[in-house]
Amino acid sequence: MEQHRTALVIGATGGIGGAVARALRARGWNIRALHRNPTAIEGRDASFEWLAGDAMDAAAVRHAATGVDVIVHAVNPPGYRNWQGLALPMLENSIAAATANRARILFPGTVYNFGADAGAAVTEDAPQNPTTRKGKIRVAMERRLYEASQSGARCLIVRAGDFFGPNSGNSWLAQGMVPLPGPVKRVFNPGRAGIGHAWAYLPDLAETMARLLERDDALADFALFHFGGTWVADNRDFADAIRQAAARPRGPIHHFPWPLVHLLAPFNETAREMREMIYLWQRPLRLIDDKLRGFLGTLPETPLPEALQTSLRGLHRLQ
Repeated sequence: MEQHRTALVIGATGGIGGAVARALRARGWNIRALHRNPTAIEGRDASFEWLAGDAMDAAAVRHAATGVDVIVHAVNPPGYRNWQGLALPMLENSIAAATANRARILFPGTVYNFGADAGAAVTEDAPQNPTTRKGKIRVAMERRLYEASQSGARCLIVRAGDFFGPNSGNSWLAQGMVPLPGPVKRVFNPGRAGIGHAWAYLPDLAETMARLLERDDALADFALFHFGGTWVADNRDFADAIRQAAARPRGPIHHFPWPLVHLLAPFNETAREMREMIYLWQRPLRLIDDKLRGFLGTLPETPLPEALQTSLRGLHRLQ
């Protein structure tokens, strides 16, 4: 049945924001997309209603959210800089707009919330004691969403592993494992031997989020789910799957140059972000999604070869 609901997507040009926008649009939703300069977006989706505005401008966010059912808060600080100063203020603007319009906020969560004490298999109620700067900010953002849900807002958080997909330029796949432009010739593996890793294919994650939003009446005011996605028991298997998807089955798999990252980190933002997340490549951290499967039943699960081939094609890494 055709839907006539409206979602405001903040971060529609990013990986998860764009994927959720497309998944909802395919289900008949009207999509508004807030962007600082929408006329400059190359190849922007003409089926979206593009509005000019900054996520740091409370009035712009509130205006864009007028009459919407959902606000997808998928925005990150520009250039991934100044998380401390920007992440929470941007979220506050979405919370205020959602409260004013009785809309639900959809917030894509991550594994950054968890420290070593969470264990190797993590459920939604695992302890959150992060040791990284970004992890602490993520915990604070989720705590703020919970507080908002106690005073009139409605929130949905879906935590997932590292994103990959056709529009995932800011990802470990694109920047870490196949960082060189052009067709894949070699793959870099950031993980220790025998260490598993959690991945999330963006189209599957976005479809899952869309299904959750379409069951809004059954969701609590504060709803939290884990999306298990693609779990590999040894990340070298993921590296090998990249070779196969790129039709380079004998291409070399190199150790990721962590020593170089440590050297560059004081001078380079991307290197600093990578160094902070090194712990996720040194021990397993798997998201258990029994709660999600119990709520939705069957989840979308694109076979890994197909998901990687689509991702590499979108990243222009295929012949």
